[in-house]
Amino acid sequence: MITVNGENRTLENPVSVTEYLKVCNYIPVQVVVELNEEIIKRENYDTTVLKDGDVVEILHFMGGGSF
Repeated sequence: MITVNGENRTLENPVSVTEYLKVCNYIPVQVVVELNEEIIKRENYDTTVLKDGDVVEILHFMGGGSF
């Protein structure tokens, strides 16, 4: 069980951050991932494995308009 953006998720198998993002239809270059209160460098997404008890926050970049 991991927590992603405040919601509990069950993982059947260990997965890397990259794999998790792909399964959830995120584009890795368009998000920032925080794992257990530490931002993960994008180049480490492939080697960082999510494990039981992890707390993950996935933040999207949002485009904006002008006032």
